[in-house]
Amino acid sequence: MTTIVLADDEVLLRRALASLLPLVGDVTVLAEAVDGDDAVRATLAHRPDVLVIDLEMPGTDGLAAVAEIRRALPEQVILMLTRHARPGVLRKALRLGVQGFVSKSADPTHIAEVLAALHAGRRWVDQDVSAAAIIDDVPLTDRELDVLRVTREGYSVAEIAGRLHLAQGTVRNYLSSAMQKTQTRTRHEAARYARERDWI
Repeated sequence: MTTIVLADDEVLLRRALASLLPLVGDVTVLAEAVDGDDAVRATLAHRPDVLVIDLEMPGTDGLAAVAEIRRALPEQVILMLTRHARPGVLRKALRLGVQGFVSKSADPTHIAEVLAALHAGRRWVDQDVSAAAIIDDVPLTDRELDVLRVTREGYSVAEIAGRLHLAQGTVRNYLSSAMQKTQTRTRHEAARYARERDWI
């Protein structure tokens, strides 16, 4: 039996997985979470065998939630669901210790099999996820992508600095570099440019 916390802001997908995974595999859903903050709370409260978490969620996104959970529970096993496996994101998730990556379009039976593999101590990166990450050529650094991701949420430079634990000058440098690389005039245009290409 593999116990999980399931975190995804897409209600239909989350509820479908919560219903189907116990039917197709030896899986028990301990709790569902609607965003990153909720995922942190549920994981700390329930201590599942595997946290299944969406990469992109409102508020605290999947990577930020994983980082927070890792600080509290260094051994927590994590399966990340993703639509777009960008190289920078994949590298960052691996550095955080994420053990598994599966496409959000994967069949629930496959996800159940991956959960069993992760629970048994193995790692798993779906072939389509790894292929997409390899062939996708993103000119921006991980930190430039980070500041653009937070820019999309409407925060000021000071707020971005606070959320990413950076100096305001450093944030401005990252934004300036991102704007040059994307040939855009404002940080909001750069964030939109990056989002349209599924970089963030």
